[in-house]
Amino acid sequence: MTGIIIGGDAFTFVALLKACARMKDVHNGTALHADILRRGLLKRTTSGDISHYYLACTLISMYARCGALAKAHQLLEELPIRNVTSWNALISGYAQHGQAHKALQCFEKMQKEGFLPDAVTFICILKVCGQTKAIEQGIEIHDRVVRTRLLEKYVVLGNVLMDMYIRCKEVAKAHEVLEQLPIRDAVSWNVIIAGYAQHEQCCGAVNCLEQMQSEGLSPDAITFICVLKACGRTGDARKGKVIHDEIMRRDLLEKDIMLGTALATMYTKCDMLAKAHYVIQCLPERDIVSWNALITGYTQHGECYESLNCFEQLENEGLFPDIVTFICILKACGGIRAIEKGKQIHSKVMSRSLLEEDVMLGTALVDMYAKCGMLAKARQVLEDLPIRNIISWSSLISGYVEHGYGHQALNCYERMQREGVSPTEITFICILKACGSVGDFGKGKQIHDEITARGLLKQNIVLGNALIDMYAKFGMLAMAHQVHKELPIRDVVSWNALISGYAQHGQGHRALDCLEQMQRGDISPDEFTFTCILKACGSIRSLEEGQRIHGMIMDRAFLIKNHMVGNALVDMYAKCGAFEKAGQVLEDLHVQTVVAWNALIAGYILAGKGHEALNSFARMQREGLSPDDVTFTCILTACGSIGAINEGEESENMIVNRGLLGK
Repeated sequence: MTGIIIGGDAFTFVALLKACARMKDVHNGTALHADILRRGLLKRTTSGDISHYYLACTLISMYARCGALAKAHQLLEELPIRNVTSWNALISGYAQHGQAHKALQCFEKMQKEGFLPDAVTFICILKVCGQTKAIEQGIEIHDRVVRTRLLEKYVVLGNVLMDMYIRCKEVAKAHEVLEQLPIRDAVSWNVIIAGYAQHEQCCGAVNCLEQMQSEGLSPDAITFICVLKACGRTGDARKGKVIHDEIMRRDLLEKDIMLGTALATMYTKCDMLAKAHYVIQCLPERDIVSWNALITGYTQHGECYESLNCFEQLENEGLFPDIVTFICILKACGGIRAIEKGKQIHSKVMSRSLLEEDVMLGTALVDMYAKCGMLAKARQVLEDLPIRNIISWSSLISGYVEHGYGHQALNCYERMQREGVSPTEITFICILKACGSVGDFGKGKQIHDEITARGLLKQNIVLGNALIDMYAKFGMLAMAHQVHKELPIRDVVSWNALISGYAQHGQGHRALDCLEQMQRGDISPDEFTFTCILKACGSIRSLEEGQRIHGMIMDRAFLIKNHMVGNALVDMYAKCGAFEKAGQVLEDLHVQTVVAWNALIAGYILAGKGHEALNSFARMQREGLSPDDVTFTCILTACGSIGAINEGEESENMIVNRGLLGK
């Protein structure tokens, strides 16, 4: 395109400049500008020649759309005559490239020069107000638009006005604009429906769809996509199914793959994964976005094997995974510890040099290796990343904590800080767990001070719970209680952390007090609460309290759901010497475990009933349960206490045969 155009006139240059703008080709656009200057075409704007003035505006627009905004502005300033069209070209450029302040400055300057804004000007400025959430300025522009009666002529102006209110989170105000528009088209309805979807107001979106149809307007694929997003965000599968039926009646899935993807996404968000899979399989054509919707749904709902199956199927169809696919599949591999598959995905990522493009993909790799216990490999991947951020560091730290390497987690935390990466609440939660696991009280207190200095406890209850748990593990129960007391909001996890601390450190009465306070605060205990409280009752031999707790457990049917509560009940009754009750609970358990039998056996030993302990051991074996090292420790103690030499020798032989001595 470069070079001088022989015999070219203003209209030829306009067409060529528009082509440069579409392709963002500022190089050839600049060459055309030079040619225009050599021909003196811009000077003719003073003669009243509209074609040459239009050429000047197109030139400004070309520079603006190519991002050369300083050049566009300079050109405007050099024009001997300016009008609203030339100003619009510059304002539009600033708006498109996110320079809202500059766009507003131009808007003000244009008016000072005596030019009245037209529909195009208002459209550009309303977009700026939406981008910057400048609601007050947007309302002012709205009033001016109404006074100029432009809404009666330009439906697109009304649509942009609605979009501005939606971006400013004023969906009701946007709906008012819609109701007042003299002309509404399908785009108008799509804008308001998309707004309701964005703000998770499914009923509003569906009502608008019905109203639109009652006015004789036919919804298109975009309309249905927006309504499906609303249904997915609110989990309204019933309304989503109604929309699905309407789509099927119109045979729209045959024509629009994006609509099929939106439908599948809606079903995944409503936890109807089989339905989502069926929709994807029935599409006449699938793309990587369709498969990503399904893979993401399966991964988010923990159905990782299904995610891997979908991944294999999309590859069999000849599709190439993108970064979103790889991130989801790596998460699935981590979820089921599929390390070999994870390594294969890593190789594919490396072969396409994708780690240089996306830090989240690198983070997903670190997380996958960490979850699979390959912490050295996770560390190596982290070290090799071109960019490391807080999420990638937190993934590695979390992996170390999860697999019991607290010291390495603390080392990573310090290295991260040396690199200038600031921890987030998630990082702090992991590090507090590490401090608790390795008994580093000093570091834990230091983290607490940093959390307090940043005011994070006012907004993150999970972080407060982690602090309580850490102090409880240290036995610093007064500190744990103080943190608990200062939390602006407490949930069942907050109370459990404190109750567990009191139970573990022999302060059963304090644990029971906490249960009472918790219930007075209208927080219902869960299975973990009862497990800890039963331990507290056993430690203080409070049979009466234990029986009361047993009644509460029966009311909630927790014994059916959770064997840990059943084990804790057996243990509590055994420690309180109520062996008949302990045996009865054990017999009634839906699933009998070796832990429950160990609790009964240990209770007999504690009460000096060695023969009963041996009888329970024999009954346990008749039930088909294999003893563990705790069982054998108890049995050897029982044998020693009653002088049962033969039984002791048999137990020792069983220990040797099972290789338990090495453990």
